[in-house]
Amino acid sequence: MLVLVAPGQGAQTPGFLTPWLDLPGAEDRLRSWSAAIDLDLVHYGTKADADEIRDTSVAQPLLVAAALLSARQLFPDTGAVARDVGATAGHSVGELAATALAGVVTDDAAMRLVRARGLAMAEAAAITETGMAALLGGDHETTVAHLEKLGLTPANVNGSGQIVAAGTLEQLSALEADKPEGVRRVVALKVAGAFHTHHMAPAVATLEAAAGSLGADAADPAVPYVSNKDGRTVATGSGILTRLVGQVANPVRWDLCMETFTERGATALIELCPGGTLTGLAKRAMPGVKTLALKTPDDLDAARTLIAEHSSTAE
Repeated sequence: MLVLVAPGQGAQTPGFLTPWLDLPGAEDRLRSWSAAIDLDLVHYGTKADADEIRDTSVAQPLLVAAALLSARQLFPDTGAVARDVGATAGHSVGELAATALAGVVTDDAAMRLVRARGLAMAEAAAITETGMAALLGGDHETTVAHLEKLGLTPANVNGSGQIVAAGTLEQLSALEADKPEGVRRVVALKVAGAFHTHHMAPAVATLEAAAGSLGADAADPAVPYVSNKDGRTVATGSGILTRLVGQVANPVRWDLCMETFTERGATALIELCPGGTLTGLAKRAMPGVKTLALKTPDDLDAARTLIAEHSSTAE
């Protein structure tokens, strides 16, 4: 069974979309989305520096555009996804790409929604100087208790011995000086806010209004959609949109998503562009499952082979 996943914020690097624009129709698609959301995705994906694409209002649409652009090289429509994919999910903002791939909303609608999300979360992040840091190693319960003592939130529970803490820069500085027992490293992430915490509460109402405008057009997912909230599958389009709204201010449980993939019989996992982070987690948490990260178009042939071997029609 094949799982299709989309990465979250922090996965972007300067120029990562450059090779994808050589594919037929790719640049036209990006320019169409750029016009629709008033953001030059071509510029930000090819020429912008690390600081420019760290901006939440830029990074989030850029990542969803990259995931969809790469996915459509393999799965041109919802029917193709439904034929070959056994489950789909996204990490944090990647959930919006997964929502489109599952057929709940159109690609264009997902881009409009992520633009609203990025702007709202950037505005919320500007209220207080906040950030996020990954903790590598350590015991789950010990680490969470230590974070709570410092006033930090375990915003992403990623499995494989990785928890991402979020809070004020002062709290994160205290964490650097006082790591939980067993934690090997604390790595600051390339994000501009404490996402999936109470600091994002002001963004919820804005996103709720944006999602509400899509409510009547939301279809039920054509493939099992696994939610960040608790790793459970969500059977209705309206239920998915509701979870997308609440998730901006609540922790991501990617560990539970991977548990669900395993329980459903996953044999292969493809991470969409810019792949790498989620496949790394899967290699440690899902032993025996073949993984592939789409970094450049050079990875597409290997992805097609993996799809042919592990799609629903091949089982």
